[in-house]
Amino acid sequence: MNVQYITDDTGKTTGVFIPISDWNRLKSKYVEINEETTIPEFHKDIVRNRMAEYIKNSKIGLDFDKVIAELKNE
Repeated sequence: MNVQYITDDTGKTTGVFIPISDWNRLKSKYVEINEETTIPEFHKDIVRNRMAEYIKNSKIGLDFDKVIAELKNE
C-alpha cells in the first residue's frame, strides 16, 4: 500500500492519502467501512437537547478525568 501522509505548515500530520485501488480493496475486506456516515436526526435531537440543558445548568456536567478514573477503578 502506497500511503502518503499529509502535514500542515508546522509538520504536524493532519491526514493520510491512499490510492483509490487500495481504498476499494480495504472496503471489500472490511464491509463495515463506509465512505459516508449519516447521523440519524433523532441522535442529533438528543445532542441538541443535552446541550440546551447544559447551557441552562453547566453544573450538570461531569469532570472527564474523574469519570475515567472511576471507570478504571470499577
